[in-house]
Amino acid sequence: MPSRPTNPGGASPVRRRTLLGTAVLVVLVALAGLGAYLTRDGRSPSKAPAVRTSSPTAPSTASSAPRSHPRALPVPPKTHDPIAFGKAAAAALWSYDTRAYSRTELRTALRAWLTTEDKYADPVSVDKAVPSPVLWKEMAANRQFATAKVHEGHFPDSFTRALQADPGAITQAYIYAVTVSGKQSIAWKGSHAGGAESRTTTLAIQCGPHQPCALVGVMPSVAP
Repeated sequence: MPSRPTNPGGASPVRRRTLLGTAVLVVLVALAGLGAYLTRDGRSPSKAPAVRTSSPTAPSTASSAPRSHPRALPVPPKTHDPIAFGKAAAAALWSYDTRAYSRTELRTALRAWLTTEDKYADPVSVDKAVPSPVLWKEMAANRQFATAKVHEGHFPDSFTRALQADPGAITQAYIYAVTVSGKQSIAWKGSHAGGAESRTTTLAIQCGPHQPCALVGVMPSVAP
């Protein structure tokens, strides 16, 4: 996993996680794992991006591998729909291309998806979606890249129930929980080598009434 980055603004990662957890708690009181989210010092996302650093040993088909055309850095969409934004954010977190840009460039691009409200933004959870510098170097040597196909996104049941119980609570921070499922396809040294795996994650998305949606962070567990 990537090493813990230096936290801008002077606030400790633990304090940032606590602030984020407090905001989400308003509408996610029933979300499984939220208590750990408020107290763990070294949480990790529900699942790190799959990476490979050597040629495959199992057979695979060309249809399971992504196209070999280099991909641009992910840019957040301008939308007020938390589910649409969550699906786009998940695809961005599950994708990378060591042939087209550096790890630092990818990390910077993903941080641009974060809300500008520092008291809610959780950059550490986003940084953990990026392979470590050492692993990235090995992946780059194999020209490894990954693409994502999103199947669906929805509000978790626990979020919906909490929102129905107190509809006005969302106005305190306008933070939504969105669970996204899809498939990550990985290839290296040519489009005819690779594999794919299913992925699911729950994201915290901020969508205010007068501002486009932004990513708050990656929740530590998946909420169905």
